[in-house]
Order: sequence, then C-alpha cells, then structure tokens
Amino acid sequence: MAEVNLIFGWAWVMMGIFVGAVVGMFFVREEFMGGYGSWRRRMVRLGHIAFMGMAAVNIGFALTVKTYGLSDFDGVWLVSLCFLIGGIGMPLVCLLSAWKKCLRHAFCVPVVALVVGLGGLGMAFVVSTI
Repeated sequence: MAEVNLIFGWAWVMMGIFVGAVVGMFFVREEFMGGYGSWRRRMVRLGHIAFMGMAAVNIGFALTVKTYGLSDFDGVWLVSLCFLIGGIGMPLVCLLSAWKKCLRHAFCVPVVALVVGLGGLGMAFVVSTI
C-alpha cells in the first residue's frame, strides 16, 4: 500500500510545481487576489506549499515503511489511507477556503487524518520493535 503513497507524493510534487507556476504568473500584480496580505492570496500560497508538504509526508511515509519493514504491520493500510486523505485534503481545503472563507472549518478533516496516520505510524514502530 505504501507504493501508492510514493506515487501520490511524486504526483503531488508535480501539482505543487504546476499550481505555483500558474499563480506565480499573476503574483507580480500588486493587487492580485486582493493584495499580498489578503485572505484569498494567503490561502492560495498556503495551498501551493501544502501540495509540496503533503508530498514530502507521503514520500517519507513510503520510504519509512520500506526502510523499516513495516509493511507487515496490520494497520499500515489505515496509516497509508490517512496520509492520502491528509495529502489530498490539506491543499484542497486551502484552495477552497480561498474561494469561500467559511470552508476553512473543513481543515479538521485533513488534520485529524494526519494525526491518526502519525499515531498509527508510531504504533507500527512500537509493535515492530516488540
């Protein structure tokens, strides 16, 4: 299952570069999306970085599973799924929040998924050392 996270991670690197290039073409305009400090522009910048950050988390997870042989851990599929949900959700919620500010409340979904995934990965380490 961790192979999916590896492929996803590299695809998200590509998305981060693409989104950064597209919005970067317009950032030279001072008042683009309401100006540098506006909510919309900050959330788009955060969304662009979230693609890269979530890519790193998913690639790191896949490499950790492979390096430490955690693929035999029964819950690794759930950890993988949590990191995928967090990876998709974080930049998506950032970009949707730039569109409609009230959607910022949806940040709890990717955050909870990432916390559960991290806890599961920690549990996999503990179980694998026993």
